Amino acid sequence: MGIIKPLPDLLISQIAAGEVVERPASVLKELLENSLDAGATKIDVQLEEGGVRLIRVADDGGGIAPEDLPLALARHATSKIASLDDLERVGSYGFRGEALASIAAVARVAVTSRAQTAAHGWRIHNDLPPTPLPGEGGDRNGAARRVANFPVEPAALGGGTVIEVADLYYNTPARRKFLKTEATEFAHCDEVLRRMALARPDVAFTLSHNGSARRRFARADFSRRAKEVVGEEFFPHARPLDAVAGPLRLSGLAALPAYSRSGRDEQYFFVNGRFVRDKLLTHAARQAWADILHGARHPAYVLFLGLDPAGVDVNVHPAKTEVRFRDARGIHQFVFHALQRALAAPLAAATPAAPPPAAPATATFAPPRQSALGVGEPSARAYLEFARAAFAGDAAATGAPAGDGAAPLLGYALAQVHGVYVLAQNSAGLVLVDMHAAHERILYEKLKAGFDAGPPATQTLLVPLLIAASEAEMASAGDHQETLAQLGVAVAPAGPRELAVRSLPALLAGGDPLALVRSLLRDLAEHPASRVVEARRNELLATMACHGAVRARRQLTLPEMNALLRQMEETERADQCNHGRPTWVQLSMDELDRLFMRGR
Repeated sequence: MGIIKPLPDLLISQIAAGEVVERPASVLKELLENSLDAGATKIDVQLEEGGVRLIRVADDGGGIAPEDLPLALARHATSKIASLDDLERVGSYGFRGEALASIAAVARVAVTSRAQTAAHGWRIHNDLPPTPLPGEGGDRNGAARRVANFPVEPAALGGGTVIEVADLYYNTPARRKFLKTEATEFAHCDEVLRRMALARPDVAFTLSHNGSARRRFARADFSRRAKEVVGEEFFPHARPLDAVAGPLRLSGLAALPAYSRSGRDEQYFFVNGRFVRDKLLTHAARQAWADILHGARHPAYVLFLGLDPAGVDVNVHPAKTEVRFRDARGIHQFVFHALQRALAAPLAAATPAAPPPAAPATATFAPPRQSALGVGEPSARAYLEFARAAFAGDAAATGAPAGDGAAPLLGYALAQVHGVYVLAQNSAGLVLVDMHAAHERILYEKLKAGFDAGPPATQTLLVPLLIAASEAEMASAGDHQETLAQLGVAVAPAGPRELAVRSLPALLAGGDPLALVRSLLRDLAEHPASRVVEARRNELLATMACHGAVRARRQLTLPEMNALLRQMEETERADQCNHGRPTWVQLSMDELDRLFMRGR
């Protein structure tokens, strides 16, 4: 007699349950998906003891016919697909036909349902041992084919389906020991419901725990549902997104870095309405925020990717939370560029530019004014370009009346605070701008645009700048001559421990060349790959922009401040500097009134 034997039917289902039923939240997810596939418009969820004692899901869907109820608890029996073509174009949440059978193998399950044409409801439960269907025995083939034939009984029900899952893992106590506390298990169940609610705002959801109501989502549009699920504080920082490219569509909301999180708790990505955690999509999103996100912070978003079901394989993971795309690279690029464009929209796009308001009749405070700066002064060239633009329209920039129209988003400059911050007034109240961070972002975007257009414009120094260098810096300069040249920096040895800087990028000619060259040499020494410029170009350009931006304590004139504000409005990603820190904040009149307790 051979040693290989077919497994008992119950053991097969319990093994499958180990993949599908990880915790109560996994059960709830499967039941909610079944309700949505049945066309439900209202779903009520009741939990006891975090879902371990009881999970009860009631819906108003199409219901199940009494002759189909035994198959509902059978393995690999489903109404969703019937052929390989159906499997390759899955449009429903469920399709394997093993969820209820796996759950029934490790819990007490009762299904009560009433089809739309039925006179009353019917109920099936697994409290009694199943009997084999006619024609099926316990032979080698029959054991693999056997379908549970639990008794079907009449029941009172107005319509739809009610599924009760009690005493999860009652017959596998070892699995039950791995469950967490009641509060933790409930939190996972709550998160599953919130994801489903986001995916289907046209469906009403309620959630109660131990008899106490916890969630109630009425049928609504996406904006209202997103506010209820993600929170009101998410919306002021979110930018709407709706990008289409052929059969692909990406829509939803992407939060600016000001709303970044310490974890990934507010990252919701749906593919054809199904919540997924896909490495490719997560990487594309992370790359889109890379230029503006600070440190180890994580972005927040609610995104929906729609595509032809034939272009995505959802039959990859037992819990259906991972997918595989036929054109993975194309999907990655589409998601990355769509998000990048949404996040990079200039500030001016939010409010149409308009002439400044008329100057007040009375005199106002004026900051100390300095004489014109010489071009040779080191810190002058860094902002000379926008200063010239400011003086060209000096009358407009200082507040001369110029017709009707709304004020620009960042308003008009009033003064400087300790040579670090620019104060401006707009229609909403007071604006504070970190002038170094703002100018750093402006320079950074110009450097990137210049490098994309071709070799950077360089400025040869009349007298080469000599820099004392360490052995490591001398070696780095010698090894990366070509890389430095691509960045517009010409450096050559001038002695055993001395480097001569002969040219710099024209945009940065007024910055601090000593700090710039040292930072570049240090970065190149740490990342000596031959493709460093291509792979880490933006990091190097960010370093260059930081050293080229106007420094703190620099006194700017009003035209220069206004020119900085106008360039911020026209610059992509101007809300954050290259390091992810905010460049400006808004204090509304209500916030100012509260500071002084006005109206109380």
